[in-house]
Amino acid sequence: MEKHKVLIVDDEIGFLKITKSSLESTGKYIVEIMADAKDIISRVNSFTPDVILLDIVMPNMDGAETCKILNDDPAGRGVPIITLTALDREKDKLMMYKLGVVDFLIKPIGLDELVAKIEKAVHNKSSRA
Repeated sequence: MEKHKVLIVDDEIGFLKITKSSLESTGKYIVEIMADAKDIISRVNSFTPDVILLDIVMPNMDGAETCKILNDDPAGRGVPIITLTALDREKDKLMMYKLGVVDFLIKPIGLDELVAKIEKAVHNKSSRA
């Protein structure tokens, strides 16, 4: 079984480590993590993720800015983005959906739900290809 590549971008180091470990423990994923989105394009080009899990509120470059950068790059444009955030505000959801995210999840999120959302995003990406 081919493992899917997941890139997690979040400024909370603890969340990154726990989520990476949890996803890898399923045996379905290869996971890379970034605590800052400033080098997102080079990472997408080198890692070629099947899906990106992206926080909205981060220092330096937030999730919306990161989405815009990914949308403007040929390598980033086709990668489904799932927003993972502690914010549950309609304006944030609307903004991120307008930027093309495929799902919007509120932390904390259970592993089973996260895996289901990743699988859905990867499946939808492959059925469009």
